[in-house]
Amino acid sequence: MSRTVTVGLDDSPESRAAAEWAAREALLRGLPLKIVHVQEPTPRYVARTPLLDLESYRQWARRLTLGSADGLRLRHPGLEVTTEQLTGTVADVLCEAAGFAELLVLGSRNLGGLGGFLVGSVSLGVVARAERPVVLVRARERAADEHRADPAGASSAVAPYRPVVLGLDIEDPDDTLLEFAFDAAARRKAGLRAVHAWPEPPSPFHRFPGDAELHDTLERGQVSLLGKVLRPWRQKFPDVEVIEASRCGSPAQVLVNESRDASLVVVGRRIRTGFLGAHIGHVTHSALHHVTAPVAVVAHG
Repeated sequence: MSRTVTVGLDDSPESRAAAEWAAREALLRGLPLKIVHVQEPTPRYVARTPLLDLESYRQWARRLTLGSADGLRLRHPGLEVTTEQLTGTVADVLCEAAGFAELLVLGSRNLGGLGGFLVGSVSLGVVARAERPVVLVRARERAADEHRADPAGASSAVAPYRPVVLGLDIEDPDDTLLEFAFDAAARRKAGLRAVHAWPEPPSPFHRFPGDAELHDTLERGQVSLLGKVLRPWRQKFPDVEVIEASRCGSPAQVLVNESRDASLVVVGRRIRTGFLGAHIGHVTHSALHHVTAPVAVVAHG
């Protein structure tokens, strides 16, 4: 079965932005795009609006998906677009759809003045359970946002891509995560910024003679370890410019700070099958709520 870039569609602004991003990603990967709309057994629209019957809802959903597909074909010539309407619990159905996809794309809402983003229960549920990469896209994401400014300083979708940023745990690096990030950078002809954070030692620096030297020694060690992890991937993707960013501080905060100019941020999620259920992890959770660029969550063992 041929894989697709699959996007979950509803009538929200963030969902429409996700569909546009998914179309661009499908073209980058040379894959077809599948638009999936999930109909709940008793849709909340029908439950809240007695005058709207279930058949009217189904017709509306069909118009939504077909209209979106027609618009994407018009704006992205050469893109193969298919649609599918499914019924069931939204998170469950999207997780199943992700299993047949190269990656699944969903929308995420902006909280405006609160300085963050609202990742709904459906999106979080899918991210926590899907075993294929899931990308969350903000409502106001535009093609030009992924690119550097042109020589005149204006936003332009034809300028070079901004860097892909990878959040990396060098104590337990995963090939699936590294492969996804390097491949994304190669397809965009963009640089890859590999971000690794390490904690400060328990003793305060610069209080006693030798503390500064200790800090420098620790920093050199962390930089060396990061370079060692990245070395085989530099060889596998020789055309990708790699920027190594080893920083002392909170991993979540370091990643958010290093992602301010990203075209895409790539983070990992360890697949857990224990009785505690699925987990996203603190750093990935922070990226989903605070990074403005699209965030790809890559599940790995």
